[in-house]
Amino acid sequence: MRISKYAFNSKEQAQSKIDALGTTQSSIVQLGNIVLEQGDYDENGEETTAPVLSDKWHLDVLWDDSEITEDEEVDHPYGWKSYSIDIDGNGVHSFFGLDYEYLKL
Repeated sequence: MRISKYAFNSKEQAQSKIDALGTTQSSIVQLGNIVLEQGDYDENGEETTAPVLSDKWHLDVLWDDSEITEDEEVDHPYGWKSYSIDIDGNGVHSFFGLDYEYLKL
């Protein structure tokens, strides 16, 4: 298994890429416009400063690479690599406690 994180220009673009995968074995979590900076709130829970959201639509994907032989190079599906992002740590989401740093594509 390999884990990748992606940032697409829109939800529609991400969905188009997902739809084009066909029957590829993978688990996809759509994170959406993730929070880049937390907002501030007063003692009543009223927002005093709005959170800052990413303008990109984020996905985490757990790719099943079990059918790839040792001779083959593991890579992103066609058209996905340019949307791949690399982060430190696991970010806002992880798959079943799997370590992104260890399993990243």
